Amino acid sequence: MLETKFKVLFLLAILAFAAIPIMGILRGSPLTPFEGSSTDSTNAVPTATIDPSQVSREEPVQEEMISIPAGPFIRGTNEGGFDERPQRTVLLEAFAIDRYEVTNHQYQQFVDVTGHRKSGPPARYAKNMSKMLSINQPVVYVSWEDAETYCHWKGKRLPTEAEWEKAMRGSDGRLWPWGNVEQPNGANWARVQDGHEVSAVVGTVQTDKSPYGVMDGAGNVMEWVADWYGERYFTEAPEQNPPGPDHGVYRVLRGGGYATTGADIRITSRSKMVADFRDETIGFRCAVSGEKPERT
Repeated sequence: MLETKFKVLFLLAILAFAAIPIMGILRGSPLTPFEGSSTDSTNAVPTATIDPSQVSREEPVQEEMISIPAGPFIRGTNEGGFDERPQRTVLLEAFAIDRYEVTNHQYQQFVDVTGHRKSGPPARYAKNMSKMLSINQPVVYVSWEDAETYCHWKGKRLPTEAEWEKAMRGSDGRLWPWGNVEQPNGANWARVQDGHEVSAVVGTVQTDKSPYGVMDGAGNVMEWVADWYGERYFTEAPEQNPPGPDHGVYRVLRGGGYATTGADIRITSRSKMVADFRDETIGFRCAVSGEKPERT
């Protein structure tokens, strides 16, 4: 008799535990601030952590492009990882690149006009999104395809990997935007307590400025560029206007981000990821060939 009761209780306990994930599915997951709700839009923003009055007073950062002159620059380094070698002199034609990473405000304009999907995590929960809602913080949780589509909508394109490196590094082979002496607090990284738990408003860290005046190349968020990733591409690439490999598995990410530590901080460091990946540490900026347009 006791054995039968024990079996019944044991079975009920199993059923109760099995019901927990089912109930979670039925109830749904909390929405991120980037996702609307068809029944209650107030659930989209965690009001305990957002001050709407502060956001509404913020003026959008003015869009601006920086002209990068035609000419040679030193690409790669023999002091870095295998895929950063060899150090070579590469010649690029003139181009222009956004001074700042694309912001939440700019990307939302694109979404409003085109109906393209909003920036946001593939899942319905990301712990830091409530801290990254400023209109002037870099847009994140965008895939390579999202970034490319935005740039084309603006009449621009993603920069090539070579263009990105020249714009952030200058022509003299420096390892950081400010020179060859490492500064732990030189950019928005995870190395020091700099007051930025996540990404900062674009252009905040003034030391993270390239010789051309392009901001946030070393830190803030990592950035998609146009190229497919090739581990040995620096060895095989042409010396003039290298376009990147013609195929691949991964797209290239350049620059560090607010979560970056260790040796990845060099401006020459290269990262790679599948094109449809989205993360809170990844954003982008755009470029154009030739002189910068009068209006962006």
